[in-house]
This record gives sequence, C-alpha cells and structure tokens, in this order.
Amino acid sequence: MPDLLLDPMLGQAWTLSPSVALRPEPFGALAYHFGNRKLTFLKRPRLVSVVRALGERPDVRSALIAAGVPEAQHAAYVAALRALAATDMIRPRAEEVTT
Repeated sequence: MPDLLLDPMLGQAWTLSPSVALRPEPFGALAYHFGNRKLTFLKRPRLVSVVRALGERPDVRSALIAAGVPEAQHAAYVAALRALAATDMIRPRAEEVTT
C-alpha cells in the first residue's frame, strides 16, 4: 500500500467538472455528466461534501479535512476521487491567473 502522505493527489487542486450536475439524494447524490452522459451514484454523503468542497479549498487534503473525513479514511476517499476523475466528474483545477 502506498504511503498516503506521499499521494500527489492530496496536494493538488481539483473541482467538479463544469459539465456535471449533482442532485442531492437521501443516500448522497447523483452526479450526471452532460458531455459523456455518465451517471454516477455518490453513495456517501461525506463524499458529496468532499466533492463540493474541492472547488473551494486549495487542495484535496483540505477538502477532506473540511468535510470531516478522518485521516484513516483519506486513502479510500482518494481512491473514490480517482474513480470520479477517470470519468471526468472531477478534474484538475486550473490556477487562476491575475493581472
């Protein structure tokens, strides 16, 4: 098992894809991608909180902490985020350029 503290995704900025809509559900949420027409069930309300926090936090680690995910569960949540990234539900956030 890789060392979680060294997982590069934890230090990266991610956000919900602009083509994705989240619909709250009692079990968590439905994520629908209007571009590739994928439908994903987010079965943990805390995962929904993490996904929503991604765009507001500087990195994945901060989003996990903000959503109250215990450090012992970070690896499982990073794996879930990687699965969401594989279908473009979330994507790396472009750094804002200021002039």
